Amino acid sequence: MSDTEQQERFRKRLEYPLRRWKLSPMDLESLTRWEAYSRAKDEMVVHTDITEAPWYVVESDDKRRARLNMIAHLLDSVPYHEVPPPVLELPTRPPSTGYQRPPRDLQTYVPDHAARL
Repeated sequence: MSDTEQQERFRKRLEYPLRRWKLSPMDLESLTRWEAYSRAKDEMVVHTDITEAPWYVVESDDKRRARLNMIAHLLDSVPYHEVPPPVLELPTRPPSTGYQRPPRDLQTYVPDHAARL
């Protein structure tokens, strides 16, 4: 993510009440250490990016595109072959032994919020 994009995200988090919860004192401190963090990350990648365990960088100025690109990359990196589903048969249900469910008013149910949508 670019410096400009990160600065803009922090500014929005500071100004908009619905995003304020995303901003912590650690985030504010990280602004003063942005260059040092970036330098340390780049140095770490130089020493740990190996053929057997490569680092992949995701362009993330556009979060939606970044997520889709990462999902596609991850799925492409997993070897996949078609696995035929097993043949299943629904067994015959045994005859009732007389069990009766308790009345609904004896149990506490989660309110049906979805009915109001």
